[in-house]
Amino acid sequence: MDLHFGDSKPTDEERAAVDALLGPPESSWEGADRSEADLRWARGGRAARDRRDLLLPGLHALNDRVGWISEGALDYLCRRLTVPPAEAYGVATFYAMFSVRPRPATVLHVCTDLACAAAGAPKLCDAVEARLGPASGVAVQRGPCLGLCERAPAALVVRAGEDASTAPDGGAPGAVPRATAVCAPATADAVVRAALAPENAPQEPPAVTAVPQAGDPGLLLLRRVGTVDPADLDDYRAHGGYTALRRAFALGPAGVIREVTDSGLLGRGGAAFPTGRKWQATASQPDHPHYLVCNADESEPGTFKDRVLMEGDPYALVEAMTVAAYATGARHGYLYLRGEYPRALERMEHAIAQARARGLLGDDVLGQGFSFDIEIRRGAGAYICGEETALFNSIEGYRGEPRSKPPFPVEKGLFGKPTVENNVETLVNVLPILTLGAPAYAAIGTGASTGPKLFCVSGSVARPGIYELPFGATLGELLTLAGVRDGLRAVLLGGAAGGFVRPDELDIPLTFEGTREAGTTLGSGVVMAFDDTVPLPRLLLRIAEFFRDESCGQCVPCRVGTVRQEEALHRIAERTGADAAADITLLREVGRAMRDASICGLGQTAWNAVESAIDRLGAYE
Repeated sequence: MDLHFGDSKPTDEERAAVDALLGPPESSWEGADRSEADLRWARGGRAARDRRDLLLPGLHALNDRVGWISEGALDYLCRRLTVPPAEAYGVATFYAMFSVRPRPATVLHVCTDLACAAAGAPKLCDAVEARLGPASGVAVQRGPCLGLCERAPAALVVRAGEDASTAPDGGAPGAVPRATAVCAPATADAVVRAALAPENAPQEPPAVTAVPQAGDPGLLLLRRVGTVDPADLDDYRAHGGYTALRRAFALGPAGVIREVTDSGLLGRGGAAFPTGRKWQATASQPDHPHYLVCNADESEPGTFKDRVLMEGDPYALVEAMTVAAYATGARHGYLYLRGEYPRALERMEHAIAQARARGLLGDDVLGQGFSFDIEIRRGAGAYICGEETALFNSIEGYRGEPRSKPPFPVEKGLFGKPTVENNVETLVNVLPILTLGAPAYAAIGTGASTGPKLFCVSGSVARPGIYELPFGATLGELLTLAGVRDGLRAVLLGGAAGGFVRPDELDIPLTFEGTREAGTTLGSGVVMAFDDTVPLPRLLLRIAEFFRDESCGQCVPCRVGTVRQEEALHRIAERTGADAAADITLLREVGRAMRDASICGLGQTAWNAVESAIDRLGAYE
């Protein structure tokens, strides 16, 4: 791939996919037939460059339609956006869900990450691969967590084709429609049937099945999941929807920020930064426009709470984003939604469209003179895009690599403008803050960790799913609710970037300060239980493989360190004691280098789980 355009041409199907997104080309400079006017001047270059942020949607359009991105298709998209092909190639090859090499139109993604591996995913993959050979027209990909841990093992089928909902007259005669299917819990028979005919696959169970506490009157964040029809705006409003937004308009932007600050709300994505401070810092910036970004790209293995919220209560997120935008002076919001969540995408698209049609988004929200709208951007399989500045780069049409700080996003974020970024759970917490009032909300939990928290429980438990508990409940209490099985070997807190704790440490309070004092982390709320049937060395090796695959490669400590970590764990997979001592020493040195010198949290935390397994669980002794 070169900086210059090549001679490859797009097929009619590829051209149609790009034109459906960008509209027909206006001149030969953009790929149209050459006209006499085009010989006199070049048009559209500056305007096209201003649309660089449509590169990722354009890549999705091609991948959705054809199943892979050819050189001719990429060349055409680059002409339309005046992006150098080499740069676009770098973006296309950055994401796991895209391919720049020919492959079948149907791709089967089988999760082989922690919860699914413990539930038999390797054997499932072997059985599926044996039955879906090259002649099946299905490409089988073993991949990272699909966010379906409560129903492990899991698989996702994606078949490329024409989108009948946007195609003229419902699509061309005989055209294969695009389709997706989720199999979870997956069996070989069910996965093979879904891969060969995804449109005939059984529907997913409703989101409420992931909420074992459904119906509990004490719930705040999950109270509508299973009670309210997620497609019905009137049903949402009948159950208290848009009460918080009306109170926000009554308080004014400064009043909303004051309530959020007084509530003590900390970010729920893992960093635990005070939300009120972030909102205030953004709102006070004189540079405009301001942007709001909701990070729904939860790719931490074991995390699925945001998916359940978006599938089961999508209007709550729309309302919460509107409140946040009003408080921070944003007029445009982006919902960056994980590419592996087809049902969440469908639910959020419907909710945003309904809110827009009913005057709850748009130029005059609720008749208050406030203008705000939401645009969905789909991720494409990159864990690093959970880091806020990498996410900004992804939206802008660049490789999803983290930026150096400062400047911080509240000063120069998306498109170089002040930006507030929160994840789904953090934003949804704003609604009870406004409806209950800051003092009542702050009374829940502990003094330093206020409010309710969602925990993603999976692994060796009888009732996996999302649990809502006030901060301060112990790990043991949570596992008792989930029905932990006999023979507990270890519990992983915080996902792959977290740490292991022993079965005799279940009295750890589930708060940010409590886990920190115990030498571990709460992270995003992942709680994975593993019994003594799960081989610990294999688990640690899978974590190392995950970080090696997901490192963006921008900084040397992470790019090299994650590879060295995996190599050492391969060498000592079957060794203990003195035979493993040299490699354990090397692991500690590599881990310290990554923690101290990596540019972002991925490299800084890539050694955490391995370190905790060695020090707390006595792995390799």
